[in-house]
Amino acid sequence: MWQDADSELRHELAPEEKLIWSGQPRQGIFLRGSDAFLIPFSLMWGGFAIFWEVMAAGALLATEERPPMGIGIIFPLFGLPFVLVGLYLILGRFFVDARQRAKTFYGLTNERAVIVSGLLGRKVKSLNLRTLTDISLSEKAGGRGTISFGPAHPLASWLGGSSWPGGGMYAPPSFQEIQDAKKVYDMIREAQHKAT
Repeated sequence: MWQDADSELRHELAPEEKLIWSGQPRQGIFLRGSDAFLIPFSLMWGGFAIFWEVMAAGALLATEERPPMGIGIIFPLFGLPFVLVGLYLILGRFFVDARQRAKTFYGLTNERAVIVSGLLGRKVKSLNLRTLTDISLSEKAGGRGTISFGPAHPLASWLGGSSWPGGGMYAPPSFQEIQDAKKVYDMIREAQHKAT
């Protein structure tokens, strides 16, 4: 894991810049605190969409008289996008989230914090240590945690960090679900102190 992170981040370094730490978020499929809200919502959404689709298709098949061309198929077709969204929310988002985290790399240099990510392309976020004013640590048992750079939006705790559509825009840039979060946090503070 660390070797992959190092090689991914080396492409982003300036000639004089030194990589102090590199890592990745927790890998695989797991539940987050926000799933306490998202799972029931996704089950209600998906359940209703599937119920709609079954009822609409059943009504279409049960009619003895054929409705005018195209009219009878409108309701099942109307419900199909909602079923697809429901399936993504119930199950697909966990796989998308795991794949996104597998392609996310974090780095700390003597000048900045770097986040390289992107499911379909490559996105690089660079945060200058000299200008960072709000750094927070959220640590769990076992030393795993998240380091956030900047103030959090009120909705960040509900949607941030998940693969819920649009949820990422509420979360500040962060090193999510990393090992030894307190140690990395201290390294950031020390590098920040040296950079000023």
